[in-house]
Amino acid sequence: MTPGKSADTARPARRRLSVDRRREELMAAALELFSTRDAEDVSIDDVASAAGASRALVYHYFGGKQELYVAALKSAAEQLESRLRRPQEGGTPIEELASGLRRYFDFVEEHAAGFAALLRGGPANRTGEVGEIVDGVRQRLFRLVQKQMGVPEPSPVLRMTLRSWIATVETAGLDWLEHRDIERAALERMLVDHMVALLGVAAAYDDNVTGLLERLV
Repeated sequence: MTPGKSADTARPARRRLSVDRRREELMAAALELFSTRDAEDVSIDDVASAAGASRALVYHYFGGKQELYVAALKSAAEQLESRLRRPQEGGTPIEELASGLRRYFDFVEEHAAGFAALLRGGPANRTGEVGEIVDGVRQRLFRLVQKQMGVPEPSPVLRMTLRSWIATVETAGLDWLEHRDIERAALERMLVDHMVALLGVAAAYDDNVTGLLERLV
């Protein structure tokens, strides 16, 4: 030990972070874990270890694992919705749909853990507050697509068609993150074409969808 220095002064100083920054670090670590494992298989100790923090610190900021899980998912949902809230660019409905998909997949690519944690597990595991968070994201995306298409009140056929497409987009995002064996731009174009194809099927059951499809293509 260097003369004049105590053991305390020789030890590297621990980073001093703001409350918000420390919470963000813990939530980011939790999202990484929740993106690949079921929530019940992740412990507070796992989160603390991943974040380089103590178990007590995690409990200090979050009352328990469920509170941490909900807070982490809310953070991911808010980030995704902030992308979707950006103003429209003034193009045709199909161009606006493509633009919305780009923003959506920007989030998927930049915040892979958050996206995967938000949607992983399927509807069966989405109950209570967690279910409300996921459903809120889906409702926001539904309203965005509805607005882009200029449809103030969709018919039952169109409503089911749009919701089916949104489920396809979610599944495609998770599959792309897992495999990445298709170019992202090609995937986005395919999803736009998929929307047109779905509307083509829906038009056979609803004359109003026929008019919408004509405006789109």
